[in-house]
Amino acid sequence: MNMKELIAKRAAEELTPHSIINLGIGIPTLVPDYLDQSKYYLHTENGLLGVTSVDEEDVDPLLVNAGKLPVGEAVGASYFHSADSFAMIRGGHVDVAILGALQVDGNGMVANWAIPGKDIIGVGGAMDLLSGAQKIIITMGHVSKDGSPKFVERCTFPITAERIADVIITDLAVFHWRDGGYELTELMGDATLEEVKGKTTAGFRIGESLLQKESSR
Repeated sequence: MNMKELIAKRAAEELTPHSIINLGIGIPTLVPDYLDQSKYYLHTENGLLGVTSVDEEDVDPLLVNAGKLPVGEAVGASYFHSADSFAMIRGGHVDVAILGALQVDGNGMVANWAIPGKDIIGVGGAMDLLSGAQKIIITMGHVSKDGSPKFVERCTFPITAERIADVIITDLAVFHWRDGGYELTELMGDATLEEVKGKTTAGFRIGESLLQKESSR
């Protein structure tokens, strides 16, 4: 299992059956591979509730998600105008949004739409999802390609919204926002506490259960 698959599998464990879930581009699109899709309602902001995976031989080039990737439609799926889709998001009717990020900081702010000095693709639905979804899960590599931390003290890239991310899942660790700050609740794979500390500039607490687990080693 590669790094992206590991993160996606762990993100799937955060989901409650029968919830409405919006998946961002990148790692979030792998999450359905680890779900019983009959028990979850996947939403795409271009206007479909009831998104499913699709076999290559069944691909319809006119049926895509917001990231322009081919998707299928579940029994009972519903189509609607993009404006209605965003009304669902802004109205708080999406239970969970799973998004990628360029940076997340210790205050819970997310930057995932622009890198200064580079071409801007566009903010897409991320701004609305961060503001409107009931729960925000961020999935990302712990460091960027040049090795710099992505979980930082303060975002240096433009933030997407002022909503705090509830959960951060990287290839090294899982953090939950609790009592006004992030708590390290789990180490991923073979990651060590020292490695996470060395590759993170954001402040965080270590969860009691993880402390006990580490002290028993």
